[in-house]
Amino acid sequence: MSAGNDPTSRWYEGVTKYQWLVLAIASAGWVFDIYEGQIFNITRNQMLADVLGTSGNELDVRKYGDMFLGIFLLGGTFGGLLFGSMADRYGRRPIMIVTILMYSLFSGLTFFADSLWQVAALRFLVAMGVGGEWAVAASLVAEVFPTKARAHASGIFHASSVLGTWMAAIAGWAVGANWRYAYLFGVLPALLILWVRASVKEPATWEARKADKSGKKLGSFRDLLLNRQWNGYAFLGMALGAVGLGTFWAVTVAGQDLARDMLLANGVDKATAASKAKLAYGIIQTTGGGLGLLMFGPLCARFGRRPTFMAFHLLAFLVVPIVCFVPQSYTMLLILLPIFGFFTLAMHAGYAIYFPELFPTHLRATGTSFCFNGGRVLAVPVLFFSGWLKAQEGMELGVAATGLGSLFLVGFALMFLLPETKGRELPE
Repeated sequence: MSAGNDPTSRWYEGVTKYQWLVLAIASAGWVFDIYEGQIFNITRNQMLADVLGTSGNELDVRKYGDMFLGIFLLGGTFGGLLFGSMADRYGRRPIMIVTILMYSLFSGLTFFADSLWQVAALRFLVAMGVGGEWAVAASLVAEVFPTKARAHASGIFHASSVLGTWMAAIAGWAVGANWRYAYLFGVLPALLILWVRASVKEPATWEARKADKSGKKLGSFRDLLLNRQWNGYAFLGMALGAVGLGTFWAVTVAGQDLARDMLLANGVDKATAASKAKLAYGIIQTTGGGLGLLMFGPLCARFGRRPTFMAFHLLAFLVVPIVCFVPQSYTMLLILLPIFGFFTLAMHAGYAIYFPELFPTHLRATGTSFCFNGGRVLAVPVLFFSGWLKAQEGMELGVAATGLGSLFLVGFALMFLLPETKGRELPE
């Protein structure tokens, strides 16, 4: 038995330098993935106010903000399904390169956007690259690391997203109302391609499956969705992903607006309130979320995937109304926001751990992408409904967020239908 799979050893004992390198590269790509998504959330008030000009008001900004988040989810779905299948067919490395280049290029072009349709189109194209890169990187980490270390490594991979949110928060704070420069910064991930090309090798399991003449087609959606062995996991996983993605964009990111609304109610001017709210969400709340992401892997390894998912969905449902209605001061809100982030964000690390464990090598990136990025399709109506709900006259943000937070109970229920994968080898 290798040290990496010895149950009596620490999870990191036996992990090779190359495996750590793959984790570092995958995490770097995911950090910039998150930056590309979060920079819109952090700068959207200034961006949409500029683009709408005199034709828009604050309610329009909120409405279009959530609508564009919905478009981002659609783009991630399309790109994730396309590039996930291509990664199973043509290999992890070339598709990782294509997706990184795609989201870098179209993020930089957002610098020149001056109309709603341009913003919508560019967000869609950025999301295609983001959705594809996650599926490839998550599959790569799962395939490279030994069974004992897989949950920890995959959890670390997804937890690195916190760095992307911090980067976006700092960039948004630094550029202030000059939001275009924050998107220009998004071109930098293109340099990561050089590292990928020089360092990443195709996993041995994928190479073996490619050489296999058994007739199993690589990256086949027909096999994934019509084969009873896999299609149940695919659809249930997609629903689980939809819960996390829908609640993230409709509930978790509301921490920024909760902070901004409280500051405005306390008489703080709009510019200062917007700046402080960015830091409250992007740094303080996200720090709590990052701790949750890091904890999710070890908890999965200790207690199992199903119990950990169920506990966090239930606790997330309970914490939302507490954060929305209990704070009576901005200081109290700042104390609760990290707890809010911890419980509402942590299960996202579970997707990187759990989804690759459900599918065989020839369908791993395809199935993983279908669950996570296909879940974006189901999350889009949540975003459109969220935007409509929050734009209603007299609707309190706390009431809207609490209602939308009931979706966490759906995630809790779904885990009764999905298998436990703790300690199992990846299916071949």
